[in-house]
Amino acid sequence: MPSASTGASTTVGAVPALPRTPSAPTAREAAADSRVAPGGPGYRRMSLALFLAGVATFALLYSTQALLPLISTGFGGTASAASWTVSAATGALALFVLPMSALSERFGRRAVMTGSLAVAVTVGLLIPFAPSLGALVVLRAVQGAALAGVPASATAYLAEEVRPKALVTAIGLFVAGNSVGGMSGRIVTGWVAQEWGWRVALGVLGLIAVGCAVAFRLLLPAPRHFVAGSLRPAVLVRTVRSHLGDPLLRRLYAIGALFMTVFGAVYTVIGYRLTDAPFSLPQGVIGSVFLVYLVGTVSASTAGRLVGRLGRRGALYLAGGTTTAGLLVSLSGSLPLVLIGLVLITAGFFAGHAVASSAVSHTAKEGRAQASALYQSAYYVGSSAGSTLGAIAFHAGGWPGTVSMGLLAVLGVVAITVVGSRAARVQRRLATV
Repeated sequence: MPSASTGASTTVGAVPALPRTPSAPTAREAAADSRVAPGGPGYRRMSLALFLAGVATFALLYSTQALLPLISTGFGGTASAASWTVSAATGALALFVLPMSALSERFGRRAVMTGSLAVAVTVGLLIPFAPSLGALVVLRAVQGAALAGVPASATAYLAEEVRPKALVTAIGLFVAGNSVGGMSGRIVTGWVAQEWGWRVALGVLGLIAVGCAVAFRLLLPAPRHFVAGSLRPAVLVRTVRSHLGDPLLRRLYAIGALFMTVFGAVYTVIGYRLTDAPFSLPQGVIGSVFLVYLVGTVSASTAGRLVGRLGRRGALYLAGGTTTAGLLVSLSGSLPLVLIGLVLITAGFFAGHAVASSAVSHTAKEGRAQASALYQSAYYVGSSAGSTLGAIAFHAGGWPGTVSMGLLAVLGVVAITVVGSRAARVQRRLATV
């Protein structure tokens, strides 16, 4: 079976280590043994807390996505103009995730996540009162910037507090929270908006996010392995330069961005497609379509087992193939087949995202928050690009235009993974010389 590595875990020219006789554990092994393991004290509280943080983050971040047709009508704007209520939030998150990661290195992961959620939910309660589309876009940008502290800190927190062998599973649960947040937010806003309008829908979602944020803070255990770092710009620049100089990390960042480009495009445009003929679905039913996010919850939470069976590269190939199949099936004019296509796209995306993000945390030995922040930055740049380009492609060529753009992005994922596979083979040959 292929190695679980994605292609850079072997040091070029390294001599294979001799078997070590049983002795006192190394400092790294001792630290790993003291971390939380599945079934251990605090693991369930930690998992539930970060699951709820993921729910609040994705529910708020994409709160306007299912409401875009109503927002367009309410403000008299086009689909492209309304899509900026999504792109502004994800774009601001992409810009602020790295500074937030630096703050988490100095002040702690839990403190930054708590502050980020507090600001984001406060803005969420103001958003329903936006007087214009421009004001709504500005408020969404502020909200996205605030939310940057959660993804910037969550995976680093898990990498420090959870045993390495359980890391993929733990991060998969956090990603599963993202999928539940995205699903529940869209379903709630869809049905509430159908009865009382999009402003009331966003207000209700804001209150739900407040509850998630409070529960998160009460449940999350205090960190036991966090060591404060430096806020000096030179240190941050050196760490970022080191991560960007790692070929494996660069590939993982690109994979995350491309997967999210597909996902952002599909779910930004799908509301318009289902509103138009031949489907002509009401807003509440369109919101319920996002129940397919449950598939993402399952695929993300089982990513660890998938990697165990196929290796990381094999899991990425499978995720890319599943997403491609979903895009092609969604071209059908049959509503059941469109829904099956969405299921496949969602399953492939969340599996690929969980595998790539956990590989970043596993690969980075130092400056994990910055490594994760760079991944999240690339990921949300992909989301912002997908939302905007998907709307433009839909305006120019309808749903086939959006699908064509998505297929190009998946082709990029496959090409990058092939490059990683070849690099791994070269390293293995050099290591035996």
